Amino acid sequence: MNSLLHLLRQVMNGIGLLFAVIVLNFFMIHLAPGDPVQVIAGEMGGASAEVVAALREKYGLNDSLIHQLMTYLSKVATGDFGYSYYYNEPVLNLIFSRLPATVYLAVTSLILAVVIGTLLGTVSARRPNGLLSQLVTVVSLVGYSAPIFWTGLMLLLLFGSIWPIMPVSGMANVVDQKAGFAYVIDVAHHLILPSVTLAIVFMAQYSRLARVNMIDVLSSDYIRTARAKGLPERTVIGKHALRNTLIPIVTIVGLQFGNLFAGAILVETVFSWPGLGRLVFESILRRDYPTLLAVLFFSALLVMVANIITDFVYRMIDPRIQARVG
Repeated sequence: MNSLLHLLRQVMNGIGLLFAVIVLNFFMIHLAPGDPVQVIAGEMGGASAEVVAALREKYGLNDSLIHQLMTYLSKVATGDFGYSYYYNEPVLNLIFSRLPATVYLAVTSLILAVVIGTLLGTVSARRPNGLLSQLVTVVSLVGYSAPIFWTGLMLLLLFGSIWPIMPVSGMANVVDQKAGFAYVIDVAHHLILPSVTLAIVFMAQYSRLARVNMIDVLSSDYIRTARAKGLPERTVIGKHALRNTLIPIVTIVGLQFGNLFAGAILVETVFSWPGLGRLVFESILRRDYPTLLAVLFFSALLVMVANIITDFVYRMIDPRIQARVG
């Protein structure tokens, strides 16, 4: 019952947060420099004053900002996110067509970062002063300090030009289109470089975090007791030490899910990956307010859901939290 009430509180807090996100993003985007009508006119090769006035009237840009906000909120409450200024189609159609690509990229990158980062940190913690530990530290610092777009460009240059064994653009082969399981393999092949690029910076963080926490856990009394009982080292590490090491890692995963989507914007731009990140980039350039607001809304929604899931996983790893939830 406590868990259900806790979940209900999180959902209610999330609804309030989403409302605040909508209002804040609306004002920030509309107050930013740039005029969507002028961008549309430029795409048309120029437009008369009458056409410009008609466009402003069509999209409600002549109304006051507060009136535009109230109109937008009333439409969002019914699930209507409006029409894209540039694509001239319902924004929800654009979102749902691009969302799967971003989810594939984000989830794959997250799994790679957590699994490989935790593994490297755990292995290096067993001999903190060893060569492997020092190597992991150096690689982690390099991976963390390198900008995502620079890492993507280097991988694109390496595997697209110097050693051309990987696809470096798009989500699938548009020349030789596949179907069925062959299509899944083709998408996975195209996903390798973008997901590795996005995972590297987070992998570095998780490896450092896992290493520090594993070193601390391995010096605990209950670990010494487990070893004194004659338990195999694999059992000591995998069953006893790793579980407590994962607690701070799971916490960071939830907190950094938003950063994952921010990094996806750069990665999708570098590799022409057709996801929400690339749609955000295009919408910013074209001042496509409805599309940009909808993408930010769904990004916030995904981050909120990810944090709820993270909290659930956290409580599974550490059952002591159950007793502290009232």
